[in-house]
Amino acid sequence: MQKLIAIGLVFYLYTASSFADNPLHHNGVSRVYDPYVQALEKEIELRSFYQQDDDPVEDGLLRQSISYGFSLNDRIFSEVYLKGVKLPGRSFKPDAYELETKIQLTEQGEFNADWGLLFEYEREFSESIAEVAAVLLTSRQWGDWVATLNLGLEYEFGSNIDNEIDRFASMQLRYRLQETFEPGVEFYADEFTRGLGPMISGLIRGENNKKWYWEAGIIAGLNDTTPDRTFRFLLEYEF
Repeated sequence: MQKLIAIGLVFYLYTASSFADNPLHHNGVSRVYDPYVQALEKEIELRSFYQQDDDPVEDGLLRQSISYGFSLNDRIFSEVYLKGVKLPGRSFKPDAYELETKIQLTEQGEFNADWGLLFEYEREFSESIAEVAAVLLTSRQWGDWVATLNLGLEYEFGSNIDNEIDRFASMQLRYRLQETFEPGVEFYADEFTRGLGPMISGLIRGENNKKWYWEAGIIAGLNDTTPDRTFRFLLEYEF
């Protein structure tokens, strides 16, 4: 666990030197992915991110996405997202889609840490802007504590922007209090974002292997280009 935290801090310092075109409406708070894939799994997922900021342009911005995902086998999981944003004083508007594939590289408990890869492709509707990303996923359990680290490279390209490669990192340290309630803390860093804050998560089991998984957190901005507070919520229905 200490090694995972150390790697994340080194990557944070590395990303601190990377700044790009325009931070307006950018918020790198998302979720911390674990490296695991369950065979025969299907899920519907809803994510919401609401931000508060001293800047009236950024205050009250709401980002949401809905997705459908399924496992191809016990190692590969794919998901498609429809994303949208609601600016203050405006109506909600879908603005992008994303394709995502997660690959579990090692068996859980096979090594000191478990490993996976995540590949993403996102395309905006209204502008000729796209992003591709590759993310290294790793997680380790230490007693009742679980440390998870995501390290990623992202290439942004399009007809009206400067093509560039960016780096990002996210970390989560979670305490397995009980299956339905696990508190923790998260950290996010990319070209504009520096955020840290508490989170909680839980799993509720239903009949016939159906499950509800949820996460909620409050991420405080640590620099001028991160919203003062980002409230994030995730709900997954697995069947």
